[in-house]
Amino acid sequence: MSGRYFEEWSIGDTIAHPVRRTVTEADNLLITTLTHNPQPLHLDAEYAKGTEFGRIVVNGTFTFSLMVGISVAETTLGTLVANLGYDAVRMPKPVFIGDTLRIESEVTDLRASTSRPEAGIVTFAHRAINQRDEIVCTCTRTALIRRRPQ
Repeated sequence: MSGRYFEEWSIGDTIAHPVRRTVTEADNLLITTLTHNPQPLHLDAEYAKGTEFGRIVVNGTFTFSLMVGISVAETTLGTLVANLGYDAVRMPKPVFIGDTLRIESEVTDLRASTSRPEAGIVTFAHRAINQRDEIVCTCTRTALIRRRPQ
């Protein structure tokens, strides 16, 4: 277990997650086809050449999922009761095949659970950043986290 218990978090805690990931054509193709997304911007190189991007843009659901997935090891692994919600998902810059992403997470809110005394609620602000130091995806994740066993 590498996640933290509720009591181990403080507002402002920031993590630069050690895992980085280069996005591949297979990543984009799999998420796009598995979710039945027919958007040619994600699938058709010839179509994408004629857009303002000039090439295939990686499916945003992949970018979002990768960002959250990379954050799990140092935030909620082994301590998560449930994710309560994802809010304010933004994608200010496109992701392209071959981009390498790194993830940062910051605790923005903490509160005790009123319905579950054995847990607390932690809100994380996640950021995905490419190799050009551009933020490509952000969101807030609210998680119900176990308290340290007594």
